[in-house]
Amino acid sequence: MSVKVIVGAQWGDEGKGKIVDLLSVNADIVARFQGGANAGHTIVIDNKKYVLHLIPSGILNPITKCVIGNGVVIDPVALMEEIEMLKSHNIDVSGRLFISHKAHLIMPYHKMMDTVRESHNTDKSIGTTGRGIGPAYIDKAKRTGIRIVDLLDRKDFEEKLRYNISEYNEVLTKIYGHDELDVDAIVEKYIEFDKLIDPYVTDISTLLNIYIAEGKEILVEGAQGALLDLDHGTYPFVTSSNPTSGGACTGLGIPPTKVDEIIGIVKAYTTRVGNGPFPTQLDDEVGKQLATIGHEFGATTGRPRRCGWLDLFALKYSVMINGISNIVLTKLDVLDGLEEIKVCTGYTINGKTLNSFPVDMQKFNNIELVYKSFKGWKTDTTQFKSYSAFPSEVKDYIDFIEEFTGARVSMISVSPDRNDTIVR
Repeated sequence: MSVKVIVGAQWGDEGKGKIVDLLSVNADIVARFQGGANAGHTIVIDNKKYVLHLIPSGILNPITKCVIGNGVVIDPVALMEEIEMLKSHNIDVSGRLFISHKAHLIMPYHKMMDTVRESHNTDKSIGTTGRGIGPAYIDKAKRTGIRIVDLLDRKDFEEKLRYNISEYNEVLTKIYGHDELDVDAIVEKYIEFDKLIDPYVTDISTLLNIYIAEGKEILVEGAQGALLDLDHGTYPFVTSSNPTSGGACTGLGIPPTKVDEIIGIVKAYTTRVGNGPFPTQLDDEVGKQLATIGHEFGATTGRPRRCGWLDLFALKYSVMINGISNIVLTKLDVLDGLEEIKVCTGYTINGKTLNSFPVDMQKFNNIELVYKSFKGWKTDTTQFKSYSAFPSEVKDYIDFIEEFTGARVSMISVSPDRNDTIVR
């Protein structure tokens, strides 16, 4: 029996989808613990690409059960589209997909509020995906959120919905000059959704704890990355939930004493989508090369990602707050053509070397970075099928990552394909 938690160790987009898909071959259950349809996990199998936003990546393995926990906010439209997409590829989710009755729903007013806030506050834009994730979590914290269990009682559901919409209509019309929302239309739409989702809904906390007691292999996955964590990330340019390992237990209802291992997914360089501080960003030809070769565009929004050197100072912080013991290094092949490769090993501000990752980085415009350079390997790493076959330059790069972070690089991915992954 083991419960393994997989987290993105940077600003998201590390390639978690592929790794979860790969590891789920040996898992009985894959469970998602936070975020919403703003996540985009891309998996390539036999040259066929699948993009998943809500359903865990393990769904592509026919014997693996998949769980969407209470910490996830669910967009009904995105969920049903995803189920239909999988069916079109002859992937049946019946009896394999389970959704928490305590999960909160993303309502039409959440998406609308997300969009109008960003468009009216361009100078303070966070760079959200506009999927209503933040406003849904706001309502959850306000205790006015609507959960899946609320759909069971139509009268109670209507009362809650009418109260919420009346409040949102005030804001939308008087502050943003937007048209009012149609309450009755929304009620009917979500009652219909209840009929569609009902076969998948269950008490996830009880289910998972039964599986743990039975000795099942459970893989827990988060969305986004640790540096986007609401509490521990580069606030305020963060997501609205806790993608760090601590969020796994609250987002699923399992005790931390049952977690056996925490695995961090790390891209061999660093990327960031949306706004916010990014010290190692490269606004030069190397940055463009990384973006082009790495196909750095968001799987959910198509937005281009900013690219830069691997930030080991930030990664060491992420390893610490997550308790990461093993690293999966992804997209190593993107560095194949470079003559020189750099990693950031520290920050200095006004000549002072920082001992820890800054809590308010966005306030510092004068951060200077300490870099270590490596000789590029100038070799196609996709040809190698074992770690021992790697050139010495690759091993030097990986050895330094291990030495600096204190976590072992146990797997290396050299292409988007499931099979191009080297296990040490």
